[in-house]
Amino acid sequence: MTKLVLAIDDDKYVHRVIEESLAGFCQLIHAKNGEEGLRQAYKYSPDIILLDVEMPGKTGYEVCRELKSNEQTKDTPVMFLSGKSELPERVKGYNAGAADYIVKPFNAEELMARIRVLYQYRQHSIKLKNDVARAQSTAEIAMTDSGDMGRIMRYVGQTYHAHDVQSLSAYFFEFFRPLNLDVVVAFWYQDVGVVCTDDGGVCPLEQELLEKHRYSNRFVDFSSRTIVNYPKVSILIKNMPLDDVVLYGRYKDLFPHILEVTNAKIQDMEVKEMALAQAHAVGNAFNELSSQLFVSSEAREEAVAKLTTQLSELRALMQQDPAFAANQALALQVEQLEQTQLQLTILNDDLAFIKHQLNHIIESRSELIESLSNTAASEHSQDVTSQTDIELF
Repeated sequence: MTKLVLAIDDDKYVHRVIEESLAGFCQLIHAKNGEEGLRQAYKYSPDIILLDVEMPGKTGYEVCRELKSNEQTKDTPVMFLSGKSELPERVKGYNAGAADYIVKPFNAEELMARIRVLYQYRQHSIKLKNDVARAQSTAEIAMTDSGDMGRIMRYVGQTYHAHDVQSLSAYFFEFFRPLNLDVVVAFWYQDVGVVCTDDGGVCPLEQELLEKHRYSNRFVDFSSRTIVNYPKVSILIKNMPLDDVVLYGRYKDLFPHILEVTNAKIQDMEVKEMALAQAHAVGNAFNELSSQLFVSSEAREEAVAKLTTQLSELRALMQQDPAFAANQALALQVEQLEQTQLQLTILNDDLAFIKHQLNHIIESRSELIESLSNTAASEHSQDVTSQTDIELF
């Protein structure tokens, strides 16, 4: 890359010497006084400025101070050209902002060597400045990412206390509020869309957009609006910062994290609701079975008691009447009835045990349902630290 050098001097001979000395080494711009030199410096932004100390009008020191006070030229190295070699003059030049000082008359080799050093110094300064800017940018991004991650972790903790879509949406909008984004969210709970906004107002067209794009790509962008889709939740951002590329990218990185957490929470809520419904169904079935066993067991107990009474009366009759006692067929039937009575008694005992176990299962089922029903309520009743209690970076 060709070096651009601005020479400011009121002496034409000095300009000719400089041009001959630097021929083929760099591109030269000439100015015959301080005012013209300032205009040329602001117009062309040279890599190095050679500046005479004593000129009509503005002195070299005044010109140098103006260059150093201007944002465009403050980092441009300035080399003073002077016929004075005393130390106080050099210090004066340094205090004005010069990077080097060469005494007239000078030879071509010395001038070229000093310009090389100044050019390297200039390039090093530019690189260092860019490195610092990148480091600051990286630090700012890291701090921003750290703050976002802290808020995401806080939201994860808050979702443990959400027991329904309403409480989940409250934490959801609390997360988005500091971002100043206009958000519409659709929770696809049990495949039914529950569409919410922070202020409670949902436009029919916005709801239709979310429903129609539910199974589209993860990101759907149109103008300043963006839809982000997950199986159990979708959001519509209505005011994406198109004019801020960095912030736009930051939000695009942030949305999947918050929606992934929300998606998992809704799936968990659906599983819990399904488990509670199944527990109710199983419990009702056991109640029905227990009721039927209770009714039938009473009837069997009455039948066994009646059979026992009849057998006792029949035995007493056989003992009293020898004719009955000698009847072998009757004796065989009585024996069979006694076996039936014994089997019925054993069956009643078994059914009584089964009934006892069913009652135990029903009690356990009631405790399970009560536990499932109270889980969300107990979680919701716990104190949740407000978002302002977390220090954001």
